[in-house]
Amino acid sequence: MFSNLRSLIFKLDPETAHSLAIKSLKFNFVPKILEEEKNSSLFKSNLFNKDIENPIGMAAGFDKNAEVYNSLFKLGFGFVEVGTITPLKQYGNPKPRIFRLVEDEALINRLGFNNLGAKNIVNRIRKNNPIGLLGINIGPNKDTKDKLSDYIECFKIFHDLADYITVNISSPNTEDLRSFHKQNKLNELLKQLDNEKKLLNSKTPIVVKVSPDIGEKEINQISEVLLDNNVTAIIVSNTSDSMRDNLKNIQSHQKGGLSGKPIELKSTKLINAFYKILNGKVKIIGVGGVDSGKSAYEKFLAGANYIQLYTGMVFRGPNIVNLIKKELKELLLKDGVKNFSEIVGKTK
Repeated sequence: MFSNLRSLIFKLDPETAHSLAIKSLKFNFVPKILEEEKNSSLFKSNLFNKDIENPIGMAAGFDKNAEVYNSLFKLGFGFVEVGTITPLKQYGNPKPRIFRLVEDEALINRLGFNNLGAKNIVNRIRKNNPIGLLGINIGPNKDTKDKLSDYIECFKIFHDLADYITVNISSPNTEDLRSFHKQNKLNELLKQLDNEKKLLNSKTPIVVKVSPDIGEKEINQISEVLLDNNVTAIIVSNTSDSMRDNLKNIQSHQKGGLSGKPIELKSTKLINAFYKILNGKVKIIGVGGVDSGKSAYEKFLAGANYIQLYTGMVFRGPNIVNLIKKELKELLLKDGVKNFSEIVGKTK
């Protein structure tokens, strides 16, 4: 059914299409999803000490203003991450700022943390109790003089509502944000967040979302900081501001973060690199090019404990979770396992 609609949707500007998707979900125009694998023991998991139906999450970026997370749970997602949310409302970068690369099954975005601001969004979440496990992704305002303080401010606002909070240090669309990949800056950020947690008597897990555009030295240094600060999980990875050479679409030159199939292999290799160092002490949420059972399977084999997607839904439609589970089930049964977790880190 979605294949028939896709050609019509793709005639729209990508940001307009996204706004229509949010409105449709907001007013409960949610397609009926036939969850053949609902309650299957193959996919049962536990994230941050909460049981979830499956390890497939919606990545941050789709529901920036926390408007439709409950509708996304109804589409079958095992967990949903909203945001990125900044302390103050901001428009983001000038339009056009999203580009659909159909031939490459990819998006390029330079949105720039457009959102309604923490205080507006926190009230929305308080009025709309999540029916599933909700993560909140936080970041600094573009014009802030103190990015670190912005992270602390957002944590204070959301810590008692979120099942986990993701510290976004990796968007390529906010100037100097990726400087937090430096060992000393990341260490300082995490220590200050930990101090704030203690002051608030908060148990909310902290997750760090990293860039795919990092090398071996940064992987080692980030891993050391995560382990030293008892960080619960890492999201690998955000969008890439490189990897344009083999793209086919005429919009491939656009500045911004590249997501979708072109970064699949890069993110999978990065997951495996972190897995080998972290050795199960920090959980890994794998993101990048997930749009099928096979792509999910490869992420688990590389070392991901959970996966997230966004761009995959743009190209495969709202039934994507069920499609992934059906395809993944065949691969898992062929392996003779009782639960997907048995293949985590078993790269062949």
